Amino acid sequence: MTFKILLTGKNRKIIASDISKHIEDEIGCETLGCQPLKSELMNTVISERPRVIIILLNDESPGEVKLYDILRDHARVHNIAVIVIANEEDKRNFMFHTGLEKMMFLPRQFSLTALCDKLAELKTELAEEEDMSYFDVYEKPPQREFPRRHILAVDDDITQLETEKEMLKDFFEVTVLNNGKYVIRALEKLKVDLILLDYIMPKVSGYEVLSMIKSDPRFADIPVIFLTGVSEKEIVTKTINDFKPQGYLLKPASKPEMIAKIVEVLG
Repeated sequence: MTFKILLTGKNRKIIASDISKHIEDEIGCETLGCQPLKSELMNTVISERPRVIIILLNDESPGEVKLYDILRDHARVHNIAVIVIANEEDKRNFMFHTGLEKMMFLPRQFSLTALCDKLAELKTELAEEEDMSYFDVYEKPPQREFPRRHILAVDDDITQLETEKEMLKDFFEVTVLNNGKYVIRALEKLKVDLILLDYIMPKVSGYEVLSMIKSDPRFADIPVIFLTGVSEKEIVTKTINDFKPQGYLLKPASKPEMIAKIVEVLG
């Protein structure tokens, strides 16, 4: 698999083609660039699957910085390294307004040689062990005094995932995943209390995902609620008979319906 590095942010000078070409020549990789826009950023991350994301800050406002929070779940599940290039003020702003957990910071007046050296280290480490922890020094968001229940929402529709997260974020910790293929990997990395699972997904269906979960003794007891537009009685009945999910909601479920069902299942 090609080692891909995504560069994004407002600092156009650093994203210039000659910088990208230098990184490609030094590291033996493919560099990608995209605008710091929510839809473009996530579409690029999901379709291209970069292993490193370099964010180039240049006096962003808190609102502009906040958009990078959408990378949190994807970076956490897929072990994507995040390098942030910023001055001290932008660094503090970034840390305060995003929920990214593993980051490395470089000053805006950074050495391109030092950056390439670090990228080369990462590439070597990834070749040796895909699921390693990238950085010894990283920042974590403050821990809550009373931890909330953790919901894993799985759906191939990014808009649906954003809606679910918005509905639930005031009451639960929510991680979103847009591909059922990676559910077991996510469960290995995260402590999950309940799974919201879409039924019809193009690569791995909800039925197949639930089969994988129930066949793994480590995760078989995690409650699952199907959230889907499927209403055919035969499909629903087969799933209930085969795997006995703890709940079922039809899209579009309202916020009160979704929260009430989760509370009911979690007890």
